[in-house]
Amino acid sequence: MGISREQALDCFRSDDLVGIGMEADAVRRRLHPEGVVSYAIGGSVDCEAAMGGVRSGNGPAVGCAHRLFDEVEKIVEIGGTGVRLASWGDREWAGGIEWLEGLLYGVKQRFPAIWIEGLTAVEARSIARGWGMGLRETIARLSDAGLDSIVGDGVGLLGGERNVARWVEVHRAAHAVGMRTTAEMVFGAGETLDRRVDFLEAVRGLQEETGGFAAFAPVAAAAPGGRELDGVTAVERLKTLAIARMFLDNIENVQASAAGQGLKVLQMGLRFGANDVGPVRAENGSEEDVRRIIRDAGFRPAQRDMAHRAMMLA
Repeated sequence: MGISREQALDCFRSDDLVGIGMEADAVRRRLHPEGVVSYAIGGSVDCEAAMGGVRSGNGPAVGCAHRLFDEVEKIVEIGGTGVRLASWGDREWAGGIEWLEGLLYGVKQRFPAIWIEGLTAVEARSIARGWGMGLRETIARLSDAGLDSIVGDGVGLLGGERNVARWVEVHRAAHAVGMRTTAEMVFGAGETLDRRVDFLEAVRGLQEETGGFAAFAPVAAAAPGGRELDGVTAVERLKTLAIARMFLDNIENVQASAAGQGLKVLQMGLRFGANDVGPVRAENGSEEDVRRIIRDAGFRPAQRDMAHRAMMLA
C-alpha cells in the first residue's frame, strides 16, 4: 500500500527533499530491482495543421490525409514506434465517426506496427456527445479502427472534483475495452496541494478497480508567458515525482520527462522514483543523450514499446 493522503501532504510541505527522494527511490528499487530505466521513441502530429482542417463526408480528403501520413512516416523513419495524434476530436466532425475510423484505419494500413495514441478525455466526451453515443461505444469503435490508447492528460486540477470525475470516467471506459493508458497530472498551475492529492487518489482508486494504467507521468505546467524563471522549480518537480512514486505503488511505471526542465533534472528524477523517461523527442535531446544520462545515473537504458511491454537493452 502506498503512502496515505496525510503522508503525501506532509511530504509536499516538507523541506526534506533528500529524504523524500530516498524513500521514493526505495519504492522504485522494490518494483524494479533490475536497475533498468526504459524509454520509447515517438512523436506527435497535429492533425488540424497537417490536414488543414479539411474534412469530407465519408472519409479524409485524399490530399489532406496524405499530408498526415507523410508526418507519421517521418516519425517511423527515425525509429519511432508510436505517434500521438493531437487536435483531432474537439468538435463535431462533419463526417461523423466514420471519418475518424477511416483516418485511423488509413494510418494503420500504411504503418501496421505504429502505436497510435490520441483523443484526450475532454475530446472523448465532446465527440461522444456530438455523435450521440456512449463513451465506451465511441472508444471501442475507434479502437477497432486502430486507436491503441487515449491520451493521459486533459484534466485541469483547477476545475476540481467534477473535472477529475469526468477524466476518470473516460479512462474507465478505455480500460473496459482493453486499452492500457498513461495517467498524466499537470501540476504547478496554481492548484492547491489538496487538489494534487485528490487526483493521485482518483488514479490509485481507478487502478485498483481496473488495473488499466501502464504508467503515471507528472508534468509541470508551462511557465506563464514562457518565462522559465516563473515556472515550476526543479525542487517542486522532483518532490512531486517522488510523492507520486510513493503514493501510486500499484502502478508499475512512473515517468520523468525532459520537457521544460532539461536533461540534468531528468537525470536526478531517476533517483527520485522514476524508472522511465517517456517518449524521446528531438526537442528534448537525442536518443544517445538520453541513454547517456541513464548510464551516468547508474542504470542500464532499455528501449521499450509504447505499451510498456517489450524492452531491449540499449
